[in-house]
Amino acid sequence: MGQAARALRPLSLEEYLDWEQKAPVKHELVEGLPHAMAGASRAHNLIATNLALLLGPLARRKGCRLYVADMKLRVGERTVYYPDLMVVCAPPPENPFYEEAPCLVVEVLSQSTEGVDRREKLWRYLALPSLEGYLLVSALEERVELYRKGPEGVLYQVLEEGEAFLPCLEGTLPLREVYAGVELEGRPG
Repeated sequence: MGQAARALRPLSLEEYLDWEQKAPVKHELVEGLPHAMAGASRAHNLIATNLALLLGPLARRKGCRLYVADMKLRVGERTVYYPDLMVVCAPPPENPFYEEAPCLVVEVLSQSTEGVDRREKLWRYLALPSLEGYLLVSALEERVELYRKGPEGVLYQVLEEGEAFLPCLEGTLPLREVYAGVELEGRPG
């Protein structure tokens, strides 16, 4: 026999933050509804580690904070994500469990996250006034995409070799080092 049906209602930000502190797995909050997060692949984790090692000194030099995977980013009244990496140079908000003014957000694309990262998160991140750049780093192929906000709007750049100039950190990101020691996931045949 099945379980009794329960009425779902959107959570407020405060309800989510309280519930998330006690949850055994991480959840993102999208318009008040929690979504459990799956674990990441070896390639995803190695790329995120390489990015942290490359971005950390740049962030420190500018007096900014670099977060990897476990800091929430509030992008709306009822929407909170866990970006793979984010750089914040603004003063922290009063609540110690999230940030809300990053200058750079990085998502590592995998087969399971690529759609959400390219559609839903892209427009929510770009709507943040503080954001200068959104970096999508593929775990499927050596490819980095950068959405850079500027006076003329959003500029889109694809890199498959060389270096990317990073907005907000005023430094470069060498693609060879992003993928050092990483066996890419590839796409199923």
